[in-house]
Amino acid sequence: MTELLNGDGALSLVPKTDVKQTAKDFKTDQEVRWCPGCGDYAILAAVQGFLPELGLRRENITFVSGIGCSSRFPYYMNTYGFHSIHGRAPAIATGLAASRPDLSVWVVTGDGDALSIGGNHLIHALRRNVNLKILLFNNRIYGLTKGQYSPTSEVGKITKSTPMGSLDSPFNPISLAIGAEGTFVARTIDSDRKHLQSVLRAAAQHEGTALVEIYQNCNIFNDGAFDPLKDAAVRDDVTVRLEHGEPILFGAERQKALVRGANGGFEVAEAADVDPASIVVHDAHNPDPSQAFALSRLDSPAFEHTPIGIFRQVARPSYDQLMREQMEEAVEQQGPGDLAALLGSGDTWRIG
Repeated sequence: MTELLNGDGALSLVPKTDVKQTAKDFKTDQEVRWCPGCGDYAILAAVQGFLPELGLRRENITFVSGIGCSSRFPYYMNTYGFHSIHGRAPAIATGLAASRPDLSVWVVTGDGDALSIGGNHLIHALRRNVNLKILLFNNRIYGLTKGQYSPTSEVGKITKSTPMGSLDSPFNPISLAIGAEGTFVARTIDSDRKHLQSVLRAAAQHEGTALVEIYQNCNIFNDGAFDPLKDAAVRDDVTVRLEHGEPILFGAERQKALVRGANGGFEVAEAADVDPASIVVHDAHNPDPSQAFALSRLDSPAFEHTPIGIFRQVARPSYDQLMREQMEEAVEQQGPGDLAALLGSGDTWRIG
């Protein structure tokens, strides 16, 4: 097996290809069947467009999905794929990534699939730091089952299942991932292809679990959910673009700044009114997740101030790597294992 260094210097066991590839090589002959205007089309095109840059063999790339509109994704990727069961994509992908270090394993899921029935699997994949890339399409609604409120829908959301408005407080996927000690946590938007692909590149190079939340418009059941972040008239004033090592300034004229608040979180101030030294500098590589978590709390259903970019990107040995090292150590100390002897150990009986 070929050992290679990926973009951030981590060891990768995924073989490269000498054949030049294009986006066309990653498209299948399957008819893409999402509703016209769905944000999934833009995400699919962005993924197919950037994968050739990785130089990986298509047979060494796998997309695993659960259930939902986003979970059609593997059918449209000319790689290996697995359309699994509701909420269980991270669990299935964990087994694949742990047993096949020669594969680049991607999970495609939605806010309902990942954060409702699949919530437990998601947080444990994050805490274990399995070498997975998880794309979480967040449209704040259940699309496939026709418009019920989801775990990320805002309080008061009127849907078919909540005709008087939802009473549930929504999950913040970024806060959840950082709280689970995710080593790579990011957010991007379906319609911003340049930003989306830049985040995907960084996620692909990360050794361990990379979670990318993608704001994705469902134009049938929740159209316009992210309009403040897309409307040219206001998006610069509400979108906080995170760049590692840079002061956090935003606004059309970069006139707004983030500073520490009295309660320990962040507050928005006029840049001209504060000491430049008090403006927060983004540190995605800080081992302490406190700052990244505080940034995630700026988000709100009304999108007054919404960070996008990489919140956290830290190095920690992946579960796969630690498991391989442990197995090698066991073989050195005890020799090769004997599965038949293991199964026949202890109290066993032969019937017939």
